[in-house]
Amino acid sequence: QVQFVESGGGLVQPGGSLTLSCTASGFVGSTYIMGWYRQAPDNQRELVATLTAGGSTKYGNAVKGRFTISGDIAKNTVALQMNSLEPEDTAVYVCKVEVWGHDYWGQGTQVAVSS
Repeated sequence: QVQFVESGGGLVQPGGSLTLSCTASGFVGSTYIMGWYRQAPDNQRELVATLTAGGSTKYGNAVKGRFTISGDIAKNTVALQMNSLEPEDTAVYVCKVEVWGHDYWGQGTQVAVSS
């Protein structure tokens, strides 16, 4: 049984910070990539940040310079530090794991940025 534990979402004022955490378990095979994607109502799911087992990172253009991803892919754990949050960052943030070319998605955690 594949299981995700995602936490850290909530309501924050513009300019504030949040940290998201994701731990996944129950996979058969080696995890290669973990990361975060987000989806707001009426929008497509978009890349936030990913981290590979080799330590490479990738960020979506909208969050570069504000968000930082870190973790231990071998232990299926990843975190996302989000700074200087803007109302446009409001979305459901979903943890993703790639194992041998297959994608697995968590349930997501809500982030709302509003004054």
